[in-house]
Amino acid sequence: MKKYLFFVLIIGSVLLLVSCNRKVQIPDDEIWVAASYTPHAEILEYAKPFLEEKGYTLKIFRLPDYVTPNQRLTDGDVDANYFQHLPYLEHYNKQYGTDIVSVAGIHLEPIGIYSKTYTNLTNIHGATVYMSNSPSDEPRLIRILVDKKLIKLKEDVKIEDVRVRNIGDYLAENPYNLKFNNDIDPGLLVEIYKHEQNALVLINTNFALDQGLNPLEDALALESPIDNPYVNIIATRSEMVDHPKIKTLVEVLTSNEVKQFIRDTYNGAVIPTE
Repeated sequence: MKKYLFFVLIIGSVLLLVSCNRKVQIPDDEIWVAASYTPHAEILEYAKPFLEEKGYTLKIFRLPDYVTPNQRLTDGDVDANYFQHLPYLEHYNKQYGTDIVSVAGIHLEPIGIYSKTYTNLTNIHGATVYMSNSPSDEPRLIRILVDKKLIKLKEDVKIEDVRVRNIGDYLAENPYNLKFNNDIDPGLLVEIYKHEQNALVLINTNFALDQGLNPLEDALALESPIDNPYVNIIATRSEMVDHPKIKTLVEVLTSNEVKQFIRDTYNGAVIPTE
């Protein structure tokens, strides 16, 4: 009897391990996408009926962070994800040894500069600038500060080489005597904006929209969309790049109907790729 029970337990354990390691089987007529809540999931919701017309049911997995969507994609739990820009993806692939591929740029979310203390970018002496701790965002954030003339880099310094932790080494001018803090998780920047005094907070538009901010009304300034590499993309695994599912998803998300939805819904806070 004991031998029989031992045998049953062994078989059960093997079956459990097999089931835990089995990849999700996604139906051929369904497209599963991991996405950030705003605006990505909202744009996908609008796209659903257009995909249905082409024979696909879209299933959206709303995820709040910047790591899980790529993990889900790599594990085969979804067909694609929609939450990141190319510099972030390149950094992620290098860090984790993955082979996730960008297949199309869909929209730009211009980062805004927000403050509860200041009403413009002229009387900001001694302010602390709070920024995302995402390494892939660092050149982008520096570029915004340079473009808005809040800092000036030395002539021989490239933006891509600047590191916030020792930013003073790269500066030719810091006319407002600004201090810099990039130890903040991007999802917490809105809380910093709400509670910190004498602060300038650089917030990604998706987090701003999630927390009820209107970038066009609440931001002191927005980054320029001109020659901006930080377009949000549809990404998939390398073996899925030419799959009809992915091609159809991209076709719908880059259609004139979806572009117009983005323009009408976000009024410039989210900009469709042209």
